[in-house]
Amino acid sequence: MRRLGWLLIALAVLPGCKFFKGKSKDTLEPPSALVEFKPSLAVDRIWNTSTGEGVDRTGVRPRPAYSDGRIFVTDIDNGLLAYSADSGKRLWRYESAERLVSGAEARDGLVVAGSIDGLVIAVDADSGAERWTQRVSSELVVAPVIGAEVVVARSNDGRVHGLSAADGKVLWQFDRSTPLISLRGNGPPLLAGGKVYIGYDNARVVALNVADGVLQWEQTIARPDGRTELERMNDIDGELQLIDDALYLVAYRGQITALAIDNGRPLWSRDLSSYSGLSSAADVLYSVDDEGILWAVDRRSGSSLWRQDALAHRWMTTPVVMADHIVVGDVEGYVHWLKREDGTTSARFRVGKKGIRSTPLVVGNRVFVASVDGKLAAFQVGG
Repeated sequence: MRRLGWLLIALAVLPGCKFFKGKSKDTLEPPSALVEFKPSLAVDRIWNTSTGEGVDRTGVRPRPAYSDGRIFVTDIDNGLLAYSADSGKRLWRYESAERLVSGAEARDGLVVAGSIDGLVIAVDADSGAERWTQRVSSELVVAPVIGAEVVVARSNDGRVHGLSAADGKVLWQFDRSTPLISLRGNGPPLLAGGKVYIGYDNARVVALNVADGVLQWEQTIARPDGRTELERMNDIDGELQLIDDALYLVAYRGQITALAIDNGRPLWSRDLSSYSGLSSAADVLYSVDDEGILWAVDRRSGSSLWRQDALAHRWMTTPVVMADHIVVGDVEGYVHWLKREDGTTSARFRVGKKGIRSTPLVVGNRVFVASVDGKLAAFQVGG
């Protein structure tokens, strides 16, 4: 219960009964001290800027988006913003009376984001001019995803909405109930091969036909265990991975699991509790558990390849792969480059004094990182 104690002091400042992570020196293990090391990877910060107030008081983890040389971010006070990926210069700002906190998604000249009050907005990627808006059933704490003809928006009440990418018209809806208590945040939908995959806060995952929202299959990867709602939490809140014919996912207080994409049949599973998600490279999956330990797991069998606890209790982001390294952010605003072969540290930079909750965005040899207080930074590896 010590590890769950921080949930009890979470601030319920937004609609609904979702909780988000808070810090209390009485209930959290202190972050592991950072040790000195000799950098073995050349990393330069090429620019940094401020987007505004950020999203600190919302508890969400909005990831930046990239398209055609531009970075798109949301800010609770400043709306949706576009920056040059090369210089960090602000290109445009979409002002909204709504608080846009979901992060953004960009594809084919379209940028979409969502608000605390359930508004999905779509704007032109070149100019920021509004194309359409659509109200959905509740707040959006994760960015919608864009398909060829459908934008899929997941709202915080368990509903998934298929919207026309052309005009925002509601094409379909899919509904699943959510637990009374869960971690603050939702895992982003994963759209691939004409299906959209959603991980829920009750450790269930569904596959829907993206054209009409029809359920293709549903699978439970962990069963609730405990006497209270708090003890029975087993959210799937991080990124899913689809590789070849298998879907990989991990649940908080649950398991890391591989499912067959055609019918959801479990291929393997092993115990691993994580509030973030997965990344992958070759035949290896990477995840950070709820103690802040980084794991490398064989994706074919689920067997452990190595574990690294040097950053324990630093509440790291979902790890992302960058060539021969893994990139993570932490609760004190540091970005770490860790070797894929064993998880040892190769480089480290600090973005700011506040934490990094959103998954770093890797584009080629660059990494874009957003902190909770509105700091946006770009790093380049190898000159």
